[in-house]
Parts: sequence; structure tokens; C-alpha cells
Amino acid sequence: MSRVEKHSQFIKEEAKRLGFLDCGIAEATFLEEEAPRLETWLNKGFQGEMGYMENHFDKRLDPRLLVEGAKSVISLSYNYYPEVKQKEDSYHVAKYAYGEDYHHIIKAKLRELLSSIQEEIGEVNGRAFVDSAPVLERAWAERAGLGWNGKHTLLIQKQQGSFFFLAELIIDLELAYDEPFTTNHCGTCTKCIDACPTQAILPSNELDASKCISYLTIELKDNIPNDYKGLFKDWMFGCDICQDVCPWNRFSSPNKESLFQPSEELLQFNKKDWEEITEETFKKVFKKSAVKRTKYTGLKRNIKFLKET
Repeated sequence: MSRVEKHSQFIKEEAKRLGFLDCGIAEATFLEEEAPRLETWLNKGFQGEMGYMENHFDKRLDPRLLVEGAKSVISLSYNYYPEVKQKEDSYHVAKYAYGEDYHHIIKAKLRELLSSIQEEIGEVNGRAFVDSAPVLERAWAERAGLGWNGKHTLLIQKQQGSFFFLAELIIDLELAYDEPFTTNHCGTCTKCIDACPTQAILPSNELDASKCISYLTIELKDNIPNDYKGLFKDWMFGCDICQDVCPWNRFSSPNKESLFQPSEELLQFNKKDWEEITEETFKKVFKKSAVKRTKYTGLKRNIKFLKET
């Protein structure tokens, strides 16, 4: 076994030890195929009011502009599928936000992974990324052989479905690179396209994020347009409709991360409880949650919108 193969094996074993579902490695290079796709997507205005998507265009396509001397992009997946879900008679939160904010939890694991690499191999420089920097995570996950982009534009793994977070470690160490995932296993299935109530998922394998319930309940700061009344299916923060109908998610298994477990309030609250939620209760229930991103006023806006439909 060569030096780069030994290093790569060590990294993958460490990733498993830290609780990651999967780990793949790709060469840090310019994403030539993604460049025109990203430009077209932005030109169509599918990013809505997410102006940050237009920033750092070059950095999104070339990890060497994010980490000096970058040679490898390590892509990792981390399961968040819950064992217990909210009751039906409730306004719903996307499953990824059931527990504590994933950004902090996964970033801590990435830093531990980088520290282990440095202890084992020597001086290695790099940066950890968890959905908070200009990194095209699904493109890198495909290149690293983790899975394929489904028609809902989320990454799918055959044995896991799609209920997982993606994260990256970009480092200046040459490694053994995995074969890219080139086969799309969605076939003729259009369940996610058919199920999307706002028609955000397009037959062209694109997502018009400006129509997505997740965008409208989280990213949009203005009032939700009346055109969408009656279409939200009780989703007050995010949306899982396209994932819930995906046949591959029959393979999803409950996560083992204690920090992702939902509070009793989240599981027990019904619609009336949510409609009467106070700011004090909001801060208690979502103390360390990603739901804090929409703030109390944002959640109240979403609930009011749902109640009126």
C-alpha cells in the first residue's frame, strides 16, 4: 500500500470513528462542468433573495482559492434521520432542525478529524466547511463517490437515502482519490417533482429555490406572497416533502447522535400550542436549534400564514 493510500485509509477510518456515515476524497481542482450550470442557475434568478449565492463565484468553483495549496477535498456525510417524529396534528419543522444546530456539532467533528490527521501524518493545513462558505458540497460529494444528485437536487446514497448533512475538509495533502459517482439511480421516477406543492422542483433537474417552502419559511424576510396560501402543508420551518416521498429514503435509519434528539415540546406540541407560543417558550424549545435562524418573529409569521390558509 502506497503512502497516499495509507493516509486515505487512516482518514476514512477516523471519519467512521467520529460517527460520519461515509467519507470520500476528490482532487482539489476547478469544477469545470459546474461553472456554466451555476451561472445559468443564478441568471434565472432561482436564488431569490439569497444574494450571497452570487458572491465568491470563483471560490465556489475552485477550492484552491479557499485553502492555499489545496490538493484534496474530503467529503463526509452525517445522518440526521430521527427515530421519533412530530405528531400529525402539528405545524412541522424540517427533520434536520429537530435537535441542536448541526453547524457546531459537525464542525467540531471536522476539527477533531483534522487534528487527528495532523497528529498521524504531520504538518497538514486545511479548513473545515459545514454549509457556511462558498463550497459546492453536492458537486464535491459526487466527485468523491458518495452518491448522486437526485431530481430534488439533494444527494442520495443507495444505502442511506438523503437524510444526511454534507461537510468538507479541504487540505493541502495529496491523497488517493475515489472514483466519481456517475450513475443517476432516479430513473423515470418523478415522485419528488410531483409532490412539491409549490412546483419548485423542475423537470430540468433544477430547483427554483425562490419557490421552495424551505426558502419561503427561512430565507425570505418579507411577507410570504399570498399566491402560496394553502400550499405549505403545515410546514412552519423548512420542508421535507420531496425527501419523504423519495423511494430511496425507505433505507433511512435513525441517527445515533444524542445532540440531534428532539425536545419533548417539539414532539408534543399541537397546532394550538404553536399558535400560542411565547418568545420565552421559543427560546427554551429552540435554545441551540437551527430554528433560531428564523427568529421568534419569523416563526410567528410562518404560523400566522399557515393558520390563515
